[in-house]
Amino acid sequence: MSANKPIILNSKTLLDFWEDQMRQSHTSSNYFFRKSPSHYHMMLLVMSAFKLKQKLSVETLKTKLFKTSRPKSALIINEACEKGFFKLIKNSTDQRVKNIVPTESFINEYEQYLTTLKNISY
Repeated sequence: MSANKPIILNSKTLLDFWEDQMRQSHTSSNYFFRKSPSHYHMMLLVMSAFKLKQKLSVETLKTKLFKTSRPKSALIINEACEKGFFKLIKNSTDQRVKNIVPTESFINEYEQYLTTLKNISY
């Protein structure tokens, strides 16, 4: 055992982590949000707004997604809602405005993902 390498119990390598993610690809939000840079960017925008306790309307989200057309953004949002990752909440002051928020199950999955990433070793 080398003195330069610390022993990390219950750690995964990046390769192990990726392979685990691919095994659960069709049931996992990780697979959905890694389909394209637009999918991933959307996930980060929604989770950032959630973390900062900011309201994020569907229209604002469509505008913030760079290099993604509004129709394509709408399709991704609808699919994320259908898969149970996000939900739409009508604004209390203007019923025409819908805010997008992560579901509880997606929040838990996202937090587990971040925890696993923090513990990855080479």
